[in-house]
Amino acid sequence: MLMEEERKAIVHYGKKLIESGLTTGTGGNLSIYDPETGYMAIKPTGIDYFEIQPEDVVITDLNGNIVDGRLKPSSEYEMHAIVYRNRNDARAMIHTHALYLTTIACLRWDLPAVDYLVAHAGGKNVRCAEYATYGTKELAENALKAMEGRKAVLLANHGVNVIGDTLEQAFAVLEQLEFCAKLYWQAKAIGEPVILPDEEMEHMVFRFKDYGQKKKPQQGREQHGII
Repeated sequence: MLMEEERKAIVHYGKKLIESGLTTGTGGNLSIYDPETGYMAIKPTGIDYFEIQPEDVVITDLNGNIVDGRLKPSSEYEMHAIVYRNRNDARAMIHTHALYLTTIACLRWDLPAVDYLVAHAGGKNVRCAEYATYGTKELAENALKAMEGRKAVLLANHGVNVIGDTLEQAFAVLEQLEFCAKLYWQAKAIGEPVILPDEEMEHMVFRFKDYGQKKKPQQGREQHGII
């Protein structure tokens, strides 16, 4: 099966999105890009995460042409593909409707540095992209622009996108950002949160570049974060 391990990883992390409360129903989508073939594995549209099988995951090129798979790809495939066409640091992406991040996006605010963990997104804040209808080229372009220099972007009145080298990495950043969004929401409910200065966040971004244990290159399931 073409991109078998990538398909398995998408099934695995799709379930984790639901189990972690980071999306609901069939909302959101995940993808993995293989630069050697130029193909992208992406969640099929409109299917419950716990019903998706690896063979249901769709393989497309970056122009949206189906290479392998019997189902329709996510309606947001262009929002994923445009990232892989323009960002050399992206090999996986998660789009989701996480409650607290989406709450901030519905206010059309950026997520500021309410906590140093925001630096996991690669900058002093997480910007909110201009609104556009879901599944459109306009939304994909707006999201890409607002994510410049970052690993994450809020989508106005919609949700959040996070990129990484692997789905494991993207999922970890997503969890941290949802925690920060909840902190911001709660702090705003009782007062005005103190936002960390840009200089401190630049320092945190630098420190996070070497955060965690260094992993040796792996093949198969371990490469995509499934142990």
